[in-house]
Amino acid sequence: MAPSNLLLHPVRARILQTLLGADELTTAQLRARLPDVSAATMYRHVATLAQAGILEVVSERRIRGTIERSYRIRQEEVLVDDDTRTSMTKDDHRQAFTVFTGAMMGDFDRYLSRDDADPPREGVLYRQGAVWLTDDEFTELVEEIEAAVARRTRTTPGDGRTRHILNLVLVPDKAATATATGTEDGSARGHLMHDR
Repeated sequence: MAPSNLLLHPVRARILQTLLGADELTTAQLRARLPDVSAATMYRHVATLAQAGILEVVSERRIRGTIERSYRIRQEEVLVDDDTRTSMTKDDHRQAFTVFTGAMMGDFDRYLSRDDADPPREGVLYRQGAVWLTDDEFTELVEEIEAAVARRTRTTPGDGRTRHILNLVLVPDKAATATATGTEDGSARGHLMHDR
């Protein structure tokens, strides 16, 4: 995995989220999807991600004397694996979560800013639920969710498909657990937000 400071920068995080689920995009296409990011900033952060091996160049073509490159994410470089999570400090997690939620709010705001946005018709969903689980049941739940999403990441644009952004947050609710059982384990609170 790439160093966390490369992935946790707010603009780089948004670039990566925009590329997730997209087969490949040029810098110009990224700018069209992130119009508030200046050209110079976009080129600088795309170059940083490419030099770090997080983005790979898929194709190049010459346009009016310049080279236009199409990029895609090297998935293995953006996954936060167990070893990385274990080594992260509380401040690292706080920073990562701040970037994550900021990017999520940006996605949602861009969706709502569209003239044709229609949340009820388009199935926009954000909800919170709580479940009581043992450690093994929690692990099984996470695996089930990841498997369900993974099955659908193999689909491609077209045939009436719309790209959906799924955000998942699972947080232990130790205060509720301690109150209910006198122990400090076995509870998780989940947040799921989906937009188009």
